[in-house]
Amino acid sequence: MKKLFSTFICLFIFLQGFAQFEKTEAEITELMKKIDVAGLAVAVVKNNKLIYNHSFGKKSIENNTMLSNTDIFRIASISKSFAATSIMQLVEAKKLSLDDDFGDLVGFKIRNPKYPEKVITLRMVLSHTSSINDSQGYFNLDVINPAKNENWAKCYTDKSPGTGYLYCNLNFNMVGAVIERITGKRYDSYVKQHILSPLNLYGGYCVDSLDSQRFASLYEYENQSFKLATAAYAPRREELSTYQLGHSTPILSPTGGMKISAVDLAKYMMMHMNYGKLGSTKIISQKSAKQMQTALSDEEGYGLALLNTTNMIDGVPLTGHTGSAYGLYSAMFFDPKEKFGFVMITNGADGKMEKGFRVITRETLRILYQNLIKN
Repeated sequence: MKKLFSTFICLFIFLQGFAQFEKTEAEITELMKKIDVAGLAVAVVKNNKLIYNHSFGKKSIENNTMLSNTDIFRIASISKSFAATSIMQLVEAKKLSLDDDFGDLVGFKIRNPKYPEKVITLRMVLSHTSSINDSQGYFNLDVINPAKNENWAKCYTDKSPGTGYLYCNLNFNMVGAVIERITGKRYDSYVKQHILSPLNLYGGYCVDSLDSQRFASLYEYENQSFKLATAAYAPRREELSTYQLGHSTPILSPTGGMKISAVDLAKYMMMHMNYGKLGSTKIISQKSAKQMQTALSDEEGYGLALLNTTNMIDGVPLTGHTGSAYGLYSAMFFDPKEKFGFVMITNGADGKMEKGFRVITRETLRILYQNLIKN
């Protein structure tokens, strides 16, 4: 009798979970019609386990192919956390310090001309408190090198380094160059060897190192229609053929160029959620992981390539990062204490904003939270 009762309970729980998945999929499908979304991939972690992974909509509008769970996306600025994770590995190996003068690390003078005596540290660069801006672009390190660009001073704001937050992509393309200078390895190779491969994840920064058949096409949303972003997966073979370590790094875009699937990104997220470990695999120490997750700017809640917020899902404290490029919107957010988290990636959507985040991102995570975590 006890065995029968136990079987009944298990069946009840299974059916209840199945019903929640169906409800989730119906609500997301309706959301995609309401907001206008090309395709969307999601993954959910609960109680430290991956419980849900699903793909909706089109992988390619032109070819009328549907998105699948094995497809990979350029994930934009979530990529920054891979650079910061790499830096923390080098800190632990005592190859550098977060308080090092960033100019010494990158190989040319990094000083705000308005505050010439104030050292700009690696920690400031990782937390976007460096006073550096993207006004001169960020795809070439020469823009901020005084020996290469007479307008280098325009790369700095009026704020004193370390006193204010300003999101800056140039910061992380320079961080990638530092990793190359310290390790002697190309940035994408370092990340693959020290993060992706140990975690058994398929992804990378170099287009030609990946299966192009798995790329989800990206679409910019303009005038209520989708336009293919042809530059999203440009291989840049000619530039790579003359690659110089520590200088050509923006070609690989440490600031935004990681390509990975939603489910593998969720596994990477679980490593951070568990303070540097996934199962028995340790990527960084608990101390390093907590440093990355600790806000250095109270107003923005930004740490070292990870953000703390209660605005993604109203009133729910989460840690993670968003991404936006070539029409794609991505998000990776988790609660390291309650051991749940979400990944969502859309390859094209109406990008309207609400409370500092994309509506498609907030609404997707709200549906996942309500149906699969809270309930």
